[in-house]
Amino acid sequence: MNFSLLLGAWRRLALLLIVFWSLSGSAAYALQGLTGVHDPSTIVKEGNKYWIFATGQGIYSMYSTDLVNWTPGPRAVFVNNAYPSWINTKVPGFQGNFWAPECIFMNGKYYLYYSCSTFGSKVSAIGLATNVTLDPASPNYRWEDQGEVISSNANSAANAIDPAVFRDTNNDVWFSYGSFFGGLRVLQLNATTGKSLGGTSYAVANGNVEAAFLTKQGTFYYLFINRGSCCNGINSTYHILVGRSASPTGPFLDQSGNDLNSGGGTMLLNSGGRFIGPGHAGIFSEGGVNFFSHHYYDNEDNGAPKLGLAKLTWTAAGWPAVTRDWVTTGRYEIKGVNSNLVWDAWGCTGASGQMIAQGPSAGLDCQRWDLTALGNGEYKITNALGGLAADVAGCSAAAGAKLQLFAYSGAACQRFRIDRTNTGSLVLASANGNRVVEVPNASLTPGQQLGLWDYNGCTCQHWSLTAVGSTLASTSPARRKSLSVYPVPATRSGFTVELENRSSTGNTQVELFDLNGRVLYRHAFGGQQTSLRIATALQPGMYVVRVQRESGTETQTITVW
Repeated sequence: MNFSLLLGAWRRLALLLIVFWSLSGSAAYALQGLTGVHDPSTIVKEGNKYWIFATGQGIYSMYSTDLVNWTPGPRAVFVNNAYPSWINTKVPGFQGNFWAPECIFMNGKYYLYYSCSTFGSKVSAIGLATNVTLDPASPNYRWEDQGEVISSNANSAANAIDPAVFRDTNNDVWFSYGSFFGGLRVLQLNATTGKSLGGTSYAVANGNVEAAFLTKQGTFYYLFINRGSCCNGINSTYHILVGRSASPTGPFLDQSGNDLNSGGGTMLLNSGGRFIGPGHAGIFSEGGVNFFSHHYYDNEDNGAPKLGLAKLTWTAAGWPAVTRDWVTTGRYEIKGVNSNLVWDAWGCTGASGQMIAQGPSAGLDCQRWDLTALGNGEYKITNALGGLAADVAGCSAAAGAKLQLFAYSGAACQRFRIDRTNTGSLVLASANGNRVVEVPNASLTPGQQLGLWDYNGCTCQHWSLTAVGSTLASTSPARRKSLSVYPVPATRSGFTVELENRSSTGNTQVELFDLNGRVLYRHAFGGQQTSLRIATALQPGMYVVRVQRESGTETQTITVW
């Protein structure tokens, strides 16, 4: 066996051990819930749930209702290792541990691509399974295998693993795949079957590369890749690079003009703090916000692989930028989504040991807080009156521990990690143990001291920020939405609006506007309906959905492919 094959064997063996460990209940220090995962697929949404699939026996899955708290799917895609028999004819020795799946919604169903291989071998295959729903409780839930998409053998130019799928604005579907055995390739798929059209396979990146992800922004196509060594825990050197092209088939050049086929690539996300070896990029966009999904190895949890969600923006020059900091450094009022009361250094003296409670906003300095980004999603929070820091009393990580003012020392109990929910509200977790800041018992009473508790999704654990005393922009609005639009992105034949509650009186009116304000669709639904199918022909682009009920009006931006 040559060196490359030995390297591949070590990588995948290490990966198998790491994934097994991560699914066995390691502590959670990223987001909330059970976030152990490797090679996460691009996020897809159905109803009020966001799903990813990942490397694991029978294909592992996780879901979330708010993009903060994650729960393992109730069962694998291929239950009890009952995977399709064709796989072992293509990949002898395969035993059901699928690598790096990818999922996309097309033609009214979900297309799930999966990799099959064995350690240290270029004998691999990528298959496809489809389902009309991701909800295992639905009577229509059934994965139907569609067989091989592409395969490779010892003599193939590229290794058939790590699939990714991109649907262009003209409805062309592009498929990227490959590894350090022969580099990364792109080929076109049939937009209906999801299978190869049998045309040219284009070499788009070489040189110790894996985990391709293709997308489009403006007139350019962007290829995200990984280089470095994966699957070695805190010793991993994985990092994410990017290049762009005027064509989905390349050539992809970095910001310096270097071709990804010749070792090029602009650094997008590297190791930092507890985030080691980030890899396997994906982009999920909703409500004008881009979530950049990936895995990393947690340096504060013995290198366990976990799901990470960062913020992706685009520069004026048209290049992606990724940060784990959801909030810009500045002075803010911090308001509870549940109580509409603000953080208050209760007593308004700024003295050490003073409790941090909730109170009605009065524009006082003791109700204003300076958030300073420390990097990698962590913040120092100090009071504008006196400059003392938000601190967990006794530096406790226990449920029920209370917040107070204290001199800042940089201790973990004085650093807070901020994650953004799907509605725009923020969740603040202590870096000492990852419990979140809440209003105990969801109290609406002024003077209630804030404390730590396990995350449960209560709006008493969600916060909004309003910039005060500075020119910095405030964070995204945090008002809780009572509607959900799916699939994301929407299809050209329409979409579904899911309402949280029925209306006691009156109808529900749904309107669709283009970005010029023109009404493209208007329909009144019965107040008892909560699942509203919007069947209308749409062109690729962005639209605004407006839903009017007796309880108020809500809007949401959607994208159509």
